[in-house]
This record gives sequence, C-alpha cells and structure tokens, in this order.
Amino acid sequence: MSADLFEFLLRMGDNTLVLGHRVSEWCGRAPVLEEDIALANTALDLIGQTQLWLGLAGEVEGKGRSADDLAFLRDAWDFRSVLLVEQPNGDFGQTMMRQFLFDAWHVLMLDALQGSSEARVAEIAEKAAKEAAYHVERSGDTVIGLGDGTEESHNRMQAALDLLYPYAGEMFEGDAVDAALAKAGVAPDPATLRDAYDARLSQVMGEATLTLPEDRFAHSGGRTGRMHSEHLGHMLSKMQWLQRAYPGASW
Repeated sequence: MSADLFEFLLRMGDNTLVLGHRVSEWCGRAPVLEEDIALANTALDLIGQTQLWLGLAGEVEGKGRSADDLAFLRDAWDFRSVLLVEQPNGDFGQTMMRQFLFDAWHVLMLDALQGSSEARVAEIAEKAAKEAAYHVERSGDTVIGLGDGTEESHNRMQAALDLLYPYAGEMFEGDAVDAALAKAGVAPDPATLRDAYDARLSQVMGEATLTLPEDRFAHSGGRTGRMHSEHLGHMLSKMQWLQRAYPGASW
C-alpha cells in the first residue's frame, strides 16, 4: 500500500506543482494589475498544496527525501503530472480555460479525499478544498465572461476549449494504483468523478456560449509517467536550474 500511496501523492503534488509554476509565469505580465495579483495568489496556493502533498510523499517513501527534493531533483520521466497542466500558457484566455478544466476536476477530487481512510490525506484535502473552491469559481466566471464577451474573446475561448479539452479525459483514467487505493478507501476511483465534471462543464460552457467538442478522445501518459509532453522538460529546466547548479541551496 505504501508504494501505491506514494504514487498517488506524487500525482496530486506534481499536478499542483507544475500548474502552480505555469501560472506563476504570468507574474508581471498579466493584462491588468488585478489579474496579475489573482494569478500570483493562485500560483502560491497551488505551490503551498504541493508542499503538503510532496512532503507527505517523502514521509511515506521513507528514503529521507523532502518536498524540495521531490520537486527540484527529479527528472521529467519521474513526474506524474497530467498532460493538461503541462501545456503552455498561451494567451490569457487559454490560461484561464486550462485553469477551469483543472479546477473543475480538482474540487471534486478534494471533496472526495476529505473522506479518505488516510487521516493525513483527508487533512490536506480539507485545507486545499477551500482554496480550490475559490479557484473554480473565479476561473469559471472568467470563462463565462470571455466566452460570452466580444466576438474576438469568444473565438479565442472556443479555440482554447478545442485545444485543451482533449487533455481533460486523462484525469479520469484509472490503473492498478487507483484500484488499490479505492479498495482501501484512500482515494476515489477517478472514473466516478466524470459525470459530475461533465455536468459542471456543460453548465459553464453553456453560459459561456461555447461548444464542447463531441469527440471524447483523451491524450494520456502523464499521470503514469509513460509519456510527458515536450513542454515539461523545458519547464523543469527553468524551475530546477538553481537547485541543480547549486545543490543544497536554501533561503
């Protein structure tokens, strides 16, 4: 069970780490000051959650690795982030569409994890759920505002949805790790979250006057480490360079 739990904790922590870093790339570059602050706060929330998930992963692994070790001293093939969070920011609309597609899954997963048989997992989920609830409200409202906005903003949001929706399905895939954890009551079978996710997407995209793609094809490979996008390695080279260049560096 400890190996499966370690794998699951990496999946949770790597998702928030990679997305948190992606969102932080907007610092000083957002369209308006208020959005710059909001994006920075979202990134900080996600990095804070990463500290908890990867910190617990290090304890479960029992090899003396800290959250920092797991974040900065693993190579791309050891990451377990879904392909969605690895995708580049694109324009502001693409960033917010990616955020909403993740947030809508994140709140469902965290809600389920609050009933986990592993007390530490439930504690982290309870803390993170409060932040995720705010994130999904904000990203959903932004998708609606831009989708139902001008012709240009509508077209950009539809293009973002068409580009990113094929990456959403990976979050609901399951494997032997998920089956073992679901049997033990640690985490839900990811597939059980899909109906609620689809309902929320239909509601938000309807208000945004956007059309969900009919094709349910899903890119996959990230959460198992089988295959990551070419974007992850480039991102890690920037995120990890200081710790790689100066091993043991600390504030």
